[in-house]
Order: sequence, then structure tokens, then C-alpha cells
Amino acid sequence: MPPATVTAAHPAVDDPGRRRSGSSLWRLRGYLRPYVGTLVLMGSTATAGVFVALAIPLTIREIIDGPITAGDSSGIWPLGLLALGLGVVEALLILIRRWVQARAVLGVETAIRRDLYAKLDQLPMAFHAHWQSGQLLSRVTTDLSTIRRFSGFGMLFLVINIVQMIVTVALLLRLYWPLGLVVAIAVVPVVWLSRSFERRYVVVSRKVQDQQGDVASQVEESALGIRVIRSFGRQQLAYDTFDADARRLYRSSVGKVRLAARFWTFLEVIPNLALALVLLLGAVAVGQGDLTPGTLVAFITLLLSLVWPVAALGVILSMMQEAMTASDRVVEIFDTVPTIVGGDRELTDPRGRLRFEGVGFHFPDEHNPDAGADTLHDIDLDVSPGETLAVVGATGSGKTTLTALVPRLLDVTAGRVTIDGVDVRDLTLPSLRRVVATAFEEPTLFSMSARENLTLGRPDASEADVCEALEVAQATFVHELPWGLDTRIGEQGMSLSGGQRQRLALARAVLSRPRILVLDDTLSALDVHTEALVETALRAVLSDATGIVVAHRASTVLLADKVALLQAGTITAVGTHSELLATVPAYYELLAGDADSAVDAAAEPASDLAEAGTQR
Repeated sequence: MPPATVTAAHPAVDDPGRRRSGSSLWRLRGYLRPYVGTLVLMGSTATAGVFVALAIPLTIREIIDGPITAGDSSGIWPLGLLALGLGVVEALLILIRRWVQARAVLGVETAIRRDLYAKLDQLPMAFHAHWQSGQLLSRVTTDLSTIRRFSGFGMLFLVINIVQMIVTVALLLRLYWPLGLVVAIAVVPVVWLSRSFERRYVVVSRKVQDQQGDVASQVEESALGIRVIRSFGRQQLAYDTFDADARRLYRSSVGKVRLAARFWTFLEVIPNLALALVLLLGAVAVGQGDLTPGTLVAFITLLLSLVWPVAALGVILSMMQEAMTASDRVVEIFDTVPTIVGGDRELTDPRGRLRFEGVGFHFPDEHNPDAGADTLHDIDLDVSPGETLAVVGATGSGKTTLTALVPRLLDVTAGRVTIDGVDVRDLTLPSLRRVVATAFEEPTLFSMSARENLTLGRPDASEADVCEALEVAQATFVHELPWGLDTRIGEQGMSLSGGQRQRLALARAVLSRPRILVLDDTLSALDVHTEALVETALRAVLSDATGIVVAHRASTVLLADKVALLQAGTITAVGTHSELLATVPAYYELLAGDADSAVDAAAEPASDLAEAGTQR
């Protein structure tokens, strides 16, 4: 994988030409190393094919100036068979080159895609919040395909065509230098225009590729939000937004094609003009006896062999610029430095004691990563093994941010978070996330079976463990799905209700048997009766684990042994639910809607909680 050196941000679509060299494409050369032997064979066969192809016109010259001019029909056969043999050899060399290059170029694309996905998995949540998913998707798919096409076709033929043009022009000069000079002069405007074309094409190419990412993002967001779009009757607005992006892409693409078309047309005209001039001057030279007919035929044949390399130069240069801009976009991901990197320690026998020691956190400023308003500050908490802490606060007070610091979805900017006295930043990430499991308010389910979603954090879970986790989360509805646990639940679990998705995500967290279980308002989508049943089952789970529960309902607070009130980014009070209700007015006001029922519930035995929930 290319070394990460620079923190990159998502470039503006209107500023597409930031890199103008092939440096990014050159940095990906490491992916070619496993295929050096294949590349050498490709280059060798292609170069040999060029020389074999150039030998055929020279053989034809010998046939015309020799046996045909002398009227020796018997001498035609050896040279004719030689020309035929050269044609067969050229065809075989092309076959070998195409046969070996497919594996190499597909292997390079696969390796880059694998490492790019691994890199995306390493990058922090802040990165994914900043980048549109469609932009990332276009880099993993479209951009890598562009790089593959150039590395498999364009790069090889760029070198081979240049070699062919140089060798052919040298041969033409040797055959008859006045006509060879005409061809050499015709190459000058081609080279000059190619350089001008490269500079302009890279800008428009980058713009098109970025806009393709924007269109992909729009399609993905519309597909995921289709229920919201339809419920508000905003299909026309979504269509108009997509149509505007698509039209902008269309205009940029047409500009790109127009630029390429002008260049390609010029490349078609130059060889034809040179050919016409060579025919005219060559006929005069033959008439004057300065040139033999065979040499003129060979000269014209060699000149015609230059038509495709010159005409293809436009296509190849276009491919090269597209590959360069695609590699810029890919290297932007590789260059992004992961801000959350695991340590080298592991917890072999974790107990689950969790401490926040002077913890502070702020989201980095776009221009100054060390600046930004504090979201959390001066957080001091101590949660003993087997103890459950409820975190209560108004919307926007930082509850989700606080819980995200435990599994290091975010990293503290001040103080530290420890588990069993070890700073979480010193633990390897796999070790930390075996100890901590999180169930989020907005659960993410994948387009796979219910069983695969459940066992995501514990693939070796037994059937009994799965059933137990489903019972705890009141998610036994999965058995009623068409194929039970093997039913594919669709992308983002959209075939399930919000409460079903939450319960399935909760079962997934419970199944991993963590020492620390973080519940980020996981019960918000459940009805009161189901919530009471889940809470009853969760008590048994939380008795064996350290729990952090983000709560908005007083009934959820009752799961906890103690409660922390979060206000303006810091903890202002810690105590039991009853103590805070009696002594902290802000806490009482926050839970005023549930205060009376909460006091009654707190007085009931835990075993009666389900019944109490039913009565509500």
C-alpha cells in the first residue's frame, strides 16, 4: 500500500486540476511489482511484434525490386512465404501478449481495491462524516476501472507506439531521406498539440470524475431515503436535484468529448496530409529514377503503419489523463492519515472497570485540527465492574459523543478513558472492541441474512447463544420471517420496522458478550410494553457487565445503578435516580414527563417491571 503522507480533504468539484503531473499514478507502481515477469513478457512480445510488422514492408520491397522486376517467378515464393510467416508470427505475438496481460491488469485492480477498502476501514468516523459515500464508491469502482484500462492497454501502447513511430521514421529516413524528412516534420505539430491537449484534458477529466461521484451520492441518498421522500411527497424535488447534477455532468462530459474530438480530428488529418504529399513526391522521385517502385511501396506501407499509432495517440493520452486524475482521487484516500491507531497492549482477563479522567473532546476545525469548540470538558466518571451508569442530558449535550469515546469511535482531545486502569489508546483496536460492544439509537443492518447480522461481532456463536440474545432483545420475531434466521433483511434492514431494527442490533451487541456494554438510547423506538420486557431481560445481562446507558425515558434510567447528568458538555451531578429527582431541579425538569411513573416504578421490585410497563 502506498505510504500515507498527507492528510487529504475532499477536494471541491470546481477545483479539479490540483495535480497536473503523473506523480499519483507513479506512486501506484508498487502494485505492478508482483507482475514484473508478466510485464516484461508483455513488453517483449509487443516490441517484437513491432519489429516483425516493420519487417513485412521491407520484405515486400525485396519482392517488388527483385523477382517481380526481374521477372523471376520462382524467386517470389521464398520471399512470399517469408512475408506470410512474418504475418503469422506477428499474430502469435499479439495472442501471447493479450493472454498474459489480462491476469496482470485485473490483479493490479483487485489489489488496489482490496487495499483501498482496508484503508477506508481504518479511517475515523470524522472522515466518513466528511466525505460523501458516492464519492468513495466512485473511487472504488469507476476510478479503479479507469486505472486498469490504462495500465492494461494505454500504458503499454503509449510506449510501443512511441517506439514504433521513432523506429519507423528512422527507417523512412534511411529508405529515402527527403520523404523521411517530410514525415519527421509532420510529427512536430502532433507532439506540440499533444502537450497542450494534456494540460487541458486533465482539468475537464477531473471535473467529470468528481461530478460522477456527486451523481452516485445523489442516487444512493435517494434510494436510502425513499420512504422519507415519498412520505413528504417530494419525489419531484428529489428528481430535480438529481436532474441538475446529471445535467451538470452531461455538460462537463460533452465539453470533454468536444476537446478530445478536436484533438483526434487533428491527429487524423496530419497523417493523411503527409501521405498525400509522400505519394506526390514519391511518384516524382520514381519518375526521375531517384527511387525504386519497391522502395516507394515499402515507404508508403510503413507510412500507413504510422496512421494507427498517431490516431491512437489521442485515445491513449485521454486514457492517461483520466488514469492520472483517477489515481489522484485514489491516492487522496491513501494519503489520509488515520487519527485513531491502536496501541500494542491487550486485556487478557478484562474486568470492565471504566474511568473517565478529566476527559475533554472537540471536533477539529477544518483549517486547524487542534482548534474547535469543546463538546465535552472536565468529565470525571468511575463505573465499577457489573455497575450500570445512565447518562442523561438534553438533546445536543454530548451524550452520544461521550459513549463514542469508549470504543474509540472518537478519541479524546483531553484527559483519558481507561479500562481496568489501561488507557484505551494503548490497547489494540481488536482487543478494545472485543471488550466493548455498542448498540446505537440508529442501528445499521447489512444486506445479508438476519443470522449474519447477529453474529457480526461473534461469528462462532452457537445456536443457543443466538436464541438467548434474541430473547433478551425481544427479537424473536426473526423466527417468523419467511426463512427464519436465514432471511435476507435487505439493505439497511429497510424491510423491518424501526423497533425491529433496534432490537436486532441490541441482540447483536448482547451476543458478543462484552465486558462493557454501551446502549446509546437503544430502546427509543420500542413501545412501552416491549421496552419493559427488554429492560427486564437486560438487567440479567448488565449484572455481568459494565453498562453505559444513554437514556431519555425515566423507565430506561431505572436500569442503572447510578445516573450522571450531562449539561453543557460536563457532568454536573451523579447519584441514584431518586436522589437526583429530589435534589437536582434540572434533572427533574428533564424527566418531568416520566417523573411520577418513574418514582412509582423505582419503588417496585425489579421482577415486577414488566407488569408495570404493561400497566402503563
